[in-house]
Amino acid sequence: MIAAIGGAVAALGTAAWAVRGRSSQLFAPSVWRGKRTHKAVALTFDDGPSPGTAAILKLLAEADATATFFQCGQNVERHPGLARAVSVAGHEIGNHTWSHRRLDFASQATMRDEIGRTQQLLTDVHGNPPQWFRAPFGVRWWGLGQVQAEFGLQGAMWTCLGRDWKLPAVEIAHRVNRATENGAIICLHDGRGTAANPNIDPTVAAVAQILLQLRANGWAILPLSQLL
Repeated sequence: MIAAIGGAVAALGTAAWAVRGRSSQLFAPSVWRGKRTHKAVALTFDDGPSPGTAAILKLLAEADATATFFQCGQNVERHPGLARAVSVAGHEIGNHTWSHRRLDFASQATMRDEIGRTQQLLTDVHGNPPQWFRAPFGVRWWGLGQVQAEFGLQGAMWTCLGRDWKLPAVEIAHRVNRATENGAIICLHDGRGTAANPNIDPTVAAVAQILLQLRANGWAILPLSQLL
């Protein structure tokens, strides 16, 4: 009995890692860090655009830093001008599904709709199809790899998750600075799911601190394509 319970627990742990583990490749190819040989990191932002995106763009411009923004189709449809401002400012665009739904237990048809609708809208708004995809909540599932391939997308996870949707700015910045290392991919959020007007003030304040610290310590801040 004890052995059976232990085996079940181990199986559940393996399944959880396959779905959400940052280094898992079981359901779809993805990257979670860049080269350890270069003093460079990637800042990435999920869930946008939102009205707060403009403040983050201003901070990035002041720091001469380029980032990657994983945008949700619903938010792009709601704020096309803000969405376009991100690529106009020279930042890289990624696909973050249409409605920010979790993909576990989703059918391949659902994934294709969520990703495909977003890919088309992002292409229309930005002029080029994104090459990066990040699954909401980092959750991947059977069939996702095929759908990513159909749309020419490479999956991206992260080295450090800022947890900026729940922590105050000081703790977000501390969490990111503590995890900063060569090739780190840092995940923050310029939206909150598909909320229309979310409060991202803690993220904005944290980004100001993070950029200051990164620049003071000589880190290059690159979009994913350049980091990798």
